[in-house]
Amino acid sequence: MNQLLEWLPLLLFFAVFKLRGIYFATGALMAALAAQALLYRLRNGHFKKVHLITTAVALVLGGLTLGLRDQRFIEWKPTVLLGLAAAAFLGSTWVGRRPLARAMFEGAFPDGLAVSARAWRALNALWAAWFALLAAANVYVAQHYPASVWVDFKVFGVSIATFAFMLPQAFWLASRANRTDVQPGA
Repeated sequence: MNQLLEWLPLLLFFAVFKLRGIYFATGALMAALAAQALLYRLRNGHFKKVHLITTAVALVLGGLTLGLRDQRFIEWKPTVLLGLAAAAFLGSTWVGRRPLARAMFEGAFPDGLAVSARAWRALNALWAAWFALLAAANVYVAQHYPASVWVDFKVFGVSIATFAFMLPQAFWLASRANRTDVQPGA
C-alpha cells in the first residue's frame, strides 16, 4: 500500500496527461503530491522530507506552468529534484553520519553488510553522478522532443533506468550481506 501511495502522483500525472493534456496533468500532480504529503502525515504523525521537497518544487513550478501557460516550468521539476538528489548524495559524503547510498541500501539488509567505508563512498559518488546524468537527460528530452515523449521519459524512462542502475548494485551488496543462517566453512 505504501508503494502505491508513493507512485500514485506520478501515475495520476501520466493518466491525466494522456486524457486532458499537460495543464490538467500539472494541476492533478500538484493536488496529488499535496494529498500524499498530508496523508503520510496523518498516518505516521510526521511529514516525510522527500514529500515536502517534491511538493514544494511541484507547487512552485506547477504554479508557474499554470499561471503563465508555459509547460517548460513543470518540465524542469524532475531536473530540479534530480539535481537536489545529486547534491544531497554528494554532500552526504562529507556531512552526516553516513553516505546516503549506505543509508538507502542498509535498510534492505537488516543483518548488515560487509562493505568498506571507501566502497560506500564510491557507491555514493556513483549515485550522485547518476542523478546528475538523469537531470541532464531530462533537460535534453524536454528541449528536443514533444511533451508526450517527455512525459513517457519522466514516468517510465527514469524509473526503468534507475531500476536497471540499482539492480547490479543490489546483487553486489547481497553478496556482501552478513548472513546468520550460513555456517562457517559451508
